[in-house]
Amino acid sequence: MDWKIITATFTAVFIAELADKTQMVGISMSAKSGKPLAVWAGSVLAYAVVTILSVLLGAVLSKYLKPELIRYTGALLFIAIGVMMLFGKI
Repeated sequence: MDWKIITATFTAVFIAELADKTQMVGISMSAKSGKPLAVWAGSVLAYAVVTILSVLLGAVLSKYLKPELIRYTGALLFIAIGVMMLFGKI
């Protein structure tokens, strides 16, 4: 195991996920249902599936595209989504 990559990935994902809409959904679902363990289990399962899909997609894309192109495309998509949200298009 490459603990340096694991630590870097954990840190990046942990910081990126702080106080995002996913946490707001978890808070509201837990408060509404009164079943925090079930909400936690559903959240963990959903995040695991999304992570598996994104890692597999990244592995496939890396065979055909340069990592820089993937990174720049991701950055541009984040900027585009942010601009659309700013102007109420999303």
